Amino acid sequence: MVERQAPRQEAKAAQHASGAARVLAESLPRLILEARRIAATVIHGLHGRRRAGPGENFWQYRRFLSGEPARRVDWRRSARDDHLYVREREWEAAHTVWIWADRSPSMLFSSPLAHTSKLERGMIIAFALAEILVQAGERIGVPNLMRPTGSRNVLDKLANAIIHDASERPSLPQSFAPSSLAEMVVVSDLWSPTSAVCKTLSGLAANGAHGHVVQVVDPAEETFPYSGRIEFIEPEGAGSITAGRAEAWKGEYETRVAHHRAAIRAETDRLGWSFTIHRTDRPSAELLLALHGRLSAPPAGAQMSAHARLAGQIAPTP
Repeated sequence: MVERQAPRQEAKAAQHASGAARVLAESLPRLILEARRIAATVIHGLHGRRRAGPGENFWQYRRFLSGEPARRVDWRRSARDDHLYVREREWEAAHTVWIWADRSPSMLFSSPLAHTSKLERGMIIAFALAEILVQAGERIGVPNLMRPTGSRNVLDKLANAIIHDASERPSLPQSFAPSSLAEMVVVSDLWSPTSAVCKTLSGLAANGAHGHVVQVVDPAEETFPYSGRIEFIEPEGAGSITAGRAEAWKGEYETRVAHHRAAIRAETDRLGWSFTIHRTDRPSAELLLALHGRLSAPPAGAQMSAHARLAGQIAPTP
């Protein structure tokens, strides 16, 4: 009996997977267009992630430091006042940013309080961030899905990789640890068990990588606007539970969410990572501006270089 049922189950699973893939494939062009529009809005007026280092392009003048070789002095600039100056160039080495956008079943949730699902918002954020960073000269990769690339058609590559991804959709990246010189951006609803979330973040930071965690939530998951008899169904196989008077659960629900977030924030603080909560009824550009600023800032606790400590001595660009 089991042997006869197996082909039917496989066919049913294949049909479901095919339908889900078709829906995703049909929605991706719209998501890409939306991501490009938002990225263009955010990019306008932003400065790139510029750093001093080996390169061809002039960046800034700074004061000459005692002990540096005299050949580094820019004598033309130094002749204009009583100080010696060095001409710094912009670092052109590409930086790798790994972006994880949660595509698990729980991300499909969308309440009447929002116009988009968490899945669509998470993917738009990931696509737009990839577009912004590649235009800034960085390389983008997706754990266990796409190797780092600085290609200008990064969104097409990313969409193609997602469409042809036949693996399971875990909520968090599995068995992955970026290098110490890379950065990690995790975009997820983070509704996995608290211990699992903290363990994953600790693993991602094992090699010393800096990171940013974004919890994408539906407004209903924040406000718990339910009353009366409600059946709550866990979308990832944990079953369902029925509340006779859902409004009576509001206080305990808010307490548990607060404790869950406090534990995650404590872990990100310990790792020197950032933690942001984003609601799907808020503009995507709002989050992207914050993320860009955090990606451009030095990691928390990072040692300041001699040049940074003397930032007050940097001369304005002529």
